[in-house]
Amino acid sequence: MEIRVLFFMELIKQNTQSQIIKSLLVIFFGSIILAISAKIKIPFYPVPMTMQTFVVLFLGISFGYKIAIATVGLYLIEGIAGIPVFSNSPERGVGLIYFTGPTMGYLIGFMSACFLASFITTKDNYFMILSKLILSVSTIYILGVVWLGVLIGWDKPLVQLGVTPFLLAEFTKIALLTVLAKKLLKLRKFI
Repeated sequence: MEIRVLFFMELIKQNTQSQIIKSLLVIFFGSIILAISAKIKIPFYPVPMTMQTFVVLFLGISFGYKIAIATVGLYLIEGIAGIPVFSNSPERGVGLIYFTGPTMGYLIGFMSACFLASFITTKDNYFMILSKLILSVSTIYILGVVWLGVLIGWDKPLVQLGVTPFLLAEFTKIALLTVLAKKLLKLRKFI
């Protein structure tokens, strides 16, 4: 009996270690994919589109909020530490100086977006998935506009500067994720 208990405890320990290793690998590679998604600019009207918000929502849907927040957190730490992972770095600066610039609100909004996107379930219909994704992305833009207002002044046309140019691109990414969401949820079993 005692041997069975020891074997079972060792099996649990190995499984837990395996889960930790898988989680750390997903977090590490997720931050790399997020950095790459920031650098790839897709021609889009009226401004070029990056795939950052797509990857942020993808992480939340695919791996849940713990992994997604850890991944986005690592990405932000990398950027604050001076690694040129952000969209316009190193061209427009690196590190804390870049982070506290006009895009800080949007970058912080990535955390809330991946958290909210993680609440999509296999039971959700497409309308519910679409609604949850719109809510998730909205937090990025709300925090972005709030910080933009603090930085450049509330008398400026903040929505026209910080939201309107990106709406068509965001809708395209949300529509794609809405269609893929139920398949992406299967990745949660990996962790």
